Amino acid sequence: MTRFSHFKSLFVLGLPLIGSNVAQMAITATDTLMLGRYDVTALAAATLAGSIFFTLFIVGSGFAWAVTPLVAAASEEGDIVQARRVTRMGLWLSFIYGAIMLPPMFFSEPLFLLIGQEPEVAALAQTYLRIAGWGILPALVVMVLKAFLSALEHTPIILWVTIIAAILNALINYALIFGNWGAPELGVQGAAIASVAVQLASAVLLGVYVTAKLPAFALFQRIWRRDGEALGTVFRLGWPIGVTSFAETGLFTASAIMMGWLGAVPLAAHGIALQLASMTFMVHLGLSQAATVRAGRTWGRKDIAALKTGGNVAVVSSLVFAMITIAAFLLFPEVLISFFVDADDSQRPEILAIGVGLLALAALFQLVDGAQVMALGLLRGVQDTRVPMILASLSYWGLGLPAGYVLGFPLGLGAVGIWLGLVVGLAMAAVLLLGRFYGPTLRRLSAV
Repeated sequence: MTRFSHFKSLFVLGLPLIGSNVAQMAITATDTLMLGRYDVTALAAATLAGSIFFTLFIVGSGFAWAVTPLVAAASEEGDIVQARRVTRMGLWLSFIYGAIMLPPMFFSEPLFLLIGQEPEVAALAQTYLRIAGWGILPALVVMVLKAFLSALEHTPIILWVTIIAAILNALINYALIFGNWGAPELGVQGAAIASVAVQLASAVLLGVYVTAKLPAFALFQRIWRRDGEALGTVFRLGWPIGVTSFAETGLFTASAIMMGWLGAVPLAAHGIALQLASMTFMVHLGLSQAATVRAGRTWGRKDIAALKTGGNVAVVSSLVFAMITIAAFLLFPEVLISFFVDADDSQRPEILAIGVGLLALAALFQLVDGAQVMALGLLRGVQDTRVPMILASLSYWGLGLPAGYVLGFPLGLGAVGIWLGLVVGLAMAAVLLLGRFYGPTLRRLSAV
């Protein structure tokens, strides 16, 4: 198989996933855009609460991430039964985890106060989570169904469902945040209601598609039956992925908390810059998800040469897009940030000034952020998750977070220093994880 064939296969599979990820981020960006025009305090609260929700959600998504390589390998071997078993237990584990996470979100205000957030922001953040928190259950179901469909290369439906969700979210937000079309003006509560409604709709649409288009898998028949062996397989592969994801998203959550120590305006600027950086990151994530499927299939048929070539193509593709993003962030920072702040807001100049500096740093970590997530995708594809968990955790929390604190506060660099810490942690993760894939992992697989 030529490099071009690998490139074509990667993008045929990855483009719908990229589109889906961008549409998913558009949902959050819509919240940020509308709340930013509604009230800066509401935006700061939603940024803080959203960081907590996303951190809890992404940890639970580890079980969904585990489903992808397991189903991909089973599909390559023609084992429909195994694909069904691991997907069902992925749903089980995700739902159990989501139920456990509901109480901490419901009583979150004391936590926000404990970590030094302003009282008004902390109260609004809890208000948001008391509604939006319920959405973690359907959101995790959606993640498992997306993982199942991705592994089977049914990616266009993922894109279309996410586009529908993004449109629905914008409409409900417009109605409930501002009180348009005769709806009550609910502000941050309106954004939370929209979030839950969208997640429920997405779960239903994907469930209907799986039932109608993939009946041979009988995914939801007797779903209440426990399968100990499959549950153990998904759990063993999934929990390190969840911890790895927690380490990475926790780094960004911790940065949001430290930004809150600087005040509502820096936190709002952080939220805007992070939205822009996260939007471009969705392209790297989509390529990484496609790389996981491709790696899982090559591993299923034990084609190590194709695995290495496919890995090279995926890493280079991510690098090329990173260069394009760097140019955009450095050339048009004020234009990009101004979309998120009302022109008449008295705090607009300060938000723009802070945001421009943060976006320059976001450009700096585009290369390393793309590289580390691509390495993680390839490693997950060959079911190597425990050592990458350790390497990533050390990079994010052992280096990135302390560096951000020291640069931001003792050395007095403020918001810029906190983001420099993000760059340092992501750079170390990229080096260690790529070294893991191209070194020990490929050598071990070649010896099998």
